[in-house]
Amino acid sequence: MPDRRPDYVTLTRGQIAALDRVNTGEPGLSVLQQFVRLAQDVLGARGAGFAEYATGHARIISATGVCEPALGRRVERPGNPSLLPLDSVNSAFAGKIEGGELRHMLGARCEMNRVVVGSLHVYFGDDDGDPGPEHHAVMELIAGHLGRLYGRQAGLPVHPEPAPEQALRQEDRDLWVAVTSHELRTPVTVIKGYADTLTNHWETLGEPGRREAVRVIGTRAGELARLLDRLLSATTDDGSVGTSPAGPFDLAEALREAAGELPGALRGRIRFGELPAGLPKAYGNRDSIATILTELATNAERNSEPDTPIEVCAGTDDDTLRFRVSDQGVGIAPENVERAFERYWRAGDNGRRPGAGLGLYLVRRLIERQNGWVSLRPRDSGGTVAEVRLPRA
Repeated sequence: MPDRRPDYVTLTRGQIAALDRVNTGEPGLSVLQQFVRLAQDVLGARGAGFAEYATGHARIISATGVCEPALGRRVERPGNPSLLPLDSVNSAFAGKIEGGELRHMLGARCEMNRVVVGSLHVYFGDDDGDPGPEHHAVMELIAGHLGRLYGRQAGLPVHPEPAPEQALRQEDRDLWVAVTSHELRTPVTVIKGYADTLTNHWETLGEPGRREAVRVIGTRAGELARLLDRLLSATTDDGSVGTSPAGPFDLAEALREAAGELPGALRGRIRFGELPAGLPKAYGNRDSIATILTELATNAERNSEPDTPIEVCAGTDDDTLRFRVSDQGVGIAPENVERAFERYWRAGDNGRRPGAGLGLYLVRRLIERQNGWVSLRPRDSGGTVAEVRLPRA
């Protein structure tokens, strides 16, 4: 296999451009992503990524090329990362890439004041040649820039220490309230709408219209009763909040059912792309798929024109099942792909219906509790792709 030399001209120009942005005070995550892209370009790799470390785990907060599907996923790693062999870190990262293998991975730790804050990785193909000392030197150089970027402590999504048990219980309750409010919203809105219609247009509706309105109200009231039973059963004797039990389920079937429950205008925009009938079972909480799809589709609706489709497709690899919700809207800036999952964070005013800034936060919480992960990325032809991955049963 050939031994390709790094592109030092690209390295020099890229460093100057990125450091100029640092000196002008640009957001840290945006510059970090520029350095990650630079690592891929200089070394001629197939992809690159950066994992930010918190106590006990890392999260992949920037990724390019073949590493993009791993964006947003946690990398569980116990202990002090500075004491782990670098191959262990590389292996954890490679396992999050479709078909990833450790032998194609090259990595470097990023340190700030002798504290390891993350690790930079590049991924090569079979015919790209074996990395040599020059490749390692480039990785160490860029990793040093990333460590110093963390020293600025600005614009980077550093994750907090794990919360104590009491705080975790409160977090459970917060999640329960968020899910409850979401699931109550649709039936209550529909019931109120039809009740107002009956009150204000009783005569003009005619007998068939009145019967249909009463039928819908009855159906939605039944949904509320079933929801109440489920919510009460999810609360344990000690006041903590549980979740529906996880188990194998048909992801394609769950997505179709969830799409059928969307509000009419939004339901009409859903277009199913690849949704293979022979997908293996996913493992998780089937009931959560309706909440997850509703929030992702609503987010797509909010950021795209009314006459454009919202595509839903699904697939699988060795370890996970995935589904994607894609729109043709305004897209998402690379520096916002992680911020979008923060509680109450909202993008700038785009002239469309505003949100409360809780939808994507709720989605990530629900998915990570099922040992899955979710990420956002710009769509190549314009718009945004939201990708959810769940374990295979």
